[in-house]
Amino acid sequence: MSDFLSHFNFQAVPFTREISVRHCFKLPYFDEALSALQTTIEQRMSAALIAPAGTGKTCLLRDLICRLPEARYRTHYVKVADLSKREMCREIAEAIGCAPAGCYPTLVRRLQDHFLQNSDTDGLRPVLIIDESHGLRPEVLSMLRVLTNFEMDSRLVVSIIICGQPSLGRLLKKSDMDDVAKRLSHFATLRPLTRDESHRYIDHRCNIVGAPANPFDHDSREALFEIARGNLRATDHLALKSLEVAHRNNKCAVVDSNHVIEARRSLWP
Repeated sequence: MSDFLSHFNFQAVPFTREISVRHCFKLPYFDEALSALQTTIEQRMSAALIAPAGTGKTCLLRDLICRLPEARYRTHYVKVADLSKREMCREIAEAIGCAPAGCYPTLVRRLQDHFLQNSDTDGLRPVLIIDESHGLRPEVLSMLRVLTNFEMDSRLVVSIIICGQPSLGRLLKKSDMDDVAKRLSHFATLRPLTRDESHRYIDHRCNIVGAPANPFDHDSREALFEIARGNLRATDHLALKSLEVAHRNNKCAVVDSNHVIEARRSLWP
């Protein structure tokens, strides 16, 4: 690995998911979604983040959490799958440090009491981020109406941000989800990168690991975009594998389109 890094004059492994928030690639639409979610939380409201897989959702959530001062907010993150209402409540209870209960109604009351304690006793605004929400059953998603209903729906206590892939947006558009959708004051979205943004992204990822020059030539960057279609995660995997291929093939100093094509064959069927 050290030989690979020194060959391209990298000071760290490029295109890794282990990247700090301050080094994440930012674009106007990303910052717009981030600012809107932050404003929603500051207003003690709830929102949804709809993003295809690999378009920077996790990076945005990490940045959002960093923007919420610990002296003012108590933020909890839950990643969910296909759970029942009771299982979902138990996952939330574990995430926020609330004692679990056997039956669903008691669980809901304990969660609400915990959020009220955060707000009224501790002086902290509770924020609950539920990731992978596209995997929730409709009846479980409807449970969010109960969790945000305090004092006959007259108080704003907890902000809930539900995050998921586009199927979450389609689910929220269904007529039986109307009550849930109307409790969300903002719908933020992310998208894949354009061709120009993809080129700039590759430049950025090479720059933050100390490369004096981008080792990808123009044709290789075009190939990265054509294959990955602006998907950040796919671009990362393909770019890193292309660097490995170029290094292995006679230690080439420049990555060309043939290296990208060979990398693609070793990554995906």
